[in-house]
Amino acid sequence: MERVVGEEVFMVPAKDGRYFGTRMSHDRRQFLKLGSLGAVALVTACSSGDADAPAEQPTIGAGKGPLVLSTWRHGMAANDKAWTVLQAGGSVLDAVEQGVAVVESDLTNRSVGLGGNPDRDGRVTLDACIQDHEGRAGAVAFVQRFEHPVSIARAIMERTPHVMLVGAGAEQWAAQNGFTPRDVEIPEVRQAWLEWLKTSDYKPIVNVENHDTIGMVAMDAQGRLAGSCTTSGMAYKIHGRVGDSPIIGAGLFVDGEVGAATATGVGELMIRTAASHTVVELMRQGRTATEACREAVQRILRKVPDTSNMQVGLLAIRKDGDHGGWSHYKGFDRAVYDKTGARMEICGFERAAHGGRAGFADPTSTPVHL
Repeated sequence: MERVVGEEVFMVPAKDGRYFGTRMSHDRRQFLKLGSLGAVALVTACSSGDADAPAEQPTIGAGKGPLVLSTWRHGMAANDKAWTVLQAGGSVLDAVEQGVAVVESDLTNRSVGLGGNPDRDGRVTLDACIQDHEGRAGAVAFVQRFEHPVSIARAIMERTPHVMLVGAGAEQWAAQNGFTPRDVEIPEVRQAWLEWLKTSDYKPIVNVENHDTIGMVAMDAQGRLAGSCTTSGMAYKIHGRVGDSPIIGAGLFVDGEVGAATATGVGELMIRTAASHTVVELMRQGRTATEACREAVQRILRKVPDTSNMQVGLLAIRKDGDHGGWSHYKGFDRAVYDKTGARMEICGFERAAHGGRAGFADPTSTPVHL
């Protein structure tokens, strides 16, 4: 049964000016205990000894999969497919590709795939990327008329020495390598675009699917990680605009030694701060997945003076199985599928870089059935 878990807890100030959830401490210097799985991440403070010696990195234990996370409610169907692939013995790379492909094929989705809203010239352009446990990556950007850009991205990774192909060149390569273009005309999408042309008023709207993405990160039973990200981008964007979704390090980053992260929201904010890479590097330093996502959001808010109506949402899995997310605005949720089943979880949010109003989603709180 689909369910939502989460409880807002307002943050209270500590003496050093940071804000902490009333139900959970976020002191990154504490020992982080992960309970019955026996996987422990040690967050180290300054150590004594040779000042010239390199600092010892925290050790993150191996996790217990399988586990699938993805962005937004459309991630439920994606996770279901990814879980089926894993249970049938498929690889975690197969799972993240086939999982998001479900959303790419959904012509009722206005932010992913050929059913997405067009740019200001009336053309639907698609971006996607994929990355595996070893860090191999493939990406495609600014392509038209192909149903599954994520599969083209994987083919680029596996069949070429490159990471990214874009535009007409990517379309030519895809057609030459077995991908068939498809023309899709959706009357309601075209009519909405014609209505928009009357004013040509462009602005993002928080948590309304004119800029949302399907980003997925997953772990198999052996602890191997992979991720994928695919989108049709912002509605009515300038023709040629590419956001964070196909950018390795911005919309997605996977490091099998540490963890994986993906992003959603206004892509320019993620590109400017290499948001997904930042999350993974923070986990490498010992942060939990939630702490790393929150700190990355705070960094964006410090760097960008005005984020009005600009959502930022980050999800992450650490290699020990710890997972979490954080956002700028309230309302970002993640789809989760693990051994206990499929569910939606509400992510915490951050409205200011230096304190202010924030909320924390407590994954242990009582489920609320829809």
